[in-house]
Amino acid sequence: MRFAICVFPGSNCDYDTLHVVKNVLEQPAEFVFHDERDLSGYDCVILPGGFSFGDYLRPGALAAKTPLAEAVYEFAQRGGLVLGICNGFQILTELHLLPGALLPNLNMRFVCKEVFLRVEKGNTHLTRKLSEGDVLRIPIAHHDGRYYVPEEELKVMEERGQILFRYTDREGNPTEEANPNGSVSNIAGVMNKEGNVFGMMPHPERASEDILGSHDGLLLWHSLISS
Repeated sequence: MRFAICVFPGSNCDYDTLHVVKNVLEQPAEFVFHDERDLSGYDCVILPGGFSFGDYLRPGALAAKTPLAEAVYEFAQRGGLVLGICNGFQILTELHLLPGALLPNLNMRFVCKEVFLRVEKGNTHLTRKLSEGDVLRIPIAHHDGRYYVPEEELKVMEERGQILFRYTDREGNPTEEANPNGSVSNIAGVMNKEGNVFGMMPHPERASEDILGSHDGLLLWHSLISS
């Protein structure tokens, strides 16, 4: 599987993601920059974390106006696999490839720590190596990670099975204390209704080697490359 790692001015998890895909997973991968317009040679596109364009206006808002973002939109519309991590998730909501929005954390502070995630839906391109109810330990690092979607739309997403991950405690309970940013219904990751575009605030690339303290993120990468 050939991966494209998107790079915008301000991206800061691009090299981390490239390292995991190329050196850990041993898959072909390369950077594509914000002024590029063609993604036709790739099987999967990753929008990594960072602070694209300095998070001016809103996180992801300016990145969503670039030629590369237009190419990502077209790639997704053709059924290509797209994963947005942290700022990448924010960009995908700005492109309306994913529902909802990412708002400032409820405490209005940058939060950087390990969290627990419960898998809400298995058998997707991102979770096929996992089962519903599995609990992962993966870091977060964001200021604007509070997922919001109106109640009626959330109900539809639940019915369609678009909720991928929820913040939980170690035992998998989605408590208020386990919610690091105030996301509605403890949501940490979602997908589109077609099942080819995924967004998550936690960073699986930072939990893909034992030296980093957790390799739970590898289960997500292995799911992607088995698609």
